Amino acid sequence: MRIKFTPELMGFMSVFQRITNANLKDCFVDDNLALTFVVGTGELGKALGKKAINISKLEQAFKKKIKIIEFHEDIKKFIRGLVYPSKIDELDIQENVVTIQPSDTKSRGYLIGRAASNLRNYEKIVKRYFNDIEEIKIM
Repeated sequence: MRIKFTPELMGFMSVFQRITNANLKDCFVDDNLALTFVVGTGELGKALGKKAINISKLEQAFKKKIKIIEFHEDIKKFIRGLVYPSKIDELDIQENVVTIQPSDTKSRGYLIGRAASNLRNYEKIVKRYFNDIEEIKIM
């Protein structure tokens, strides 16, 4: 799958890099209408800034909800970062299906979302980088 950037997204990326100085890998608007930035491995702290000041600056500049995710080649680390701050006890991958066991009912509810909207959003983001994944299930 090829990733294409609109002029608007290119502008967002430019401002993001100017504010954070972080190595930016990708940018998109997710299904929950959050402007999502994916930074390189080890760049999350730099992207957030001290006391997450950069998130506030970016949300003010773009007037949108911002989410920053750190990319990892290891799909399990990527998914844990994607669903943070939800607490996960277990994460398993078998036959192209990711199974997540949340720690508590609050985390389970957040991971699924109303009418499974959060779950489908996570699936779409994971499939963007890991083509072999077909589905994410919450136990």
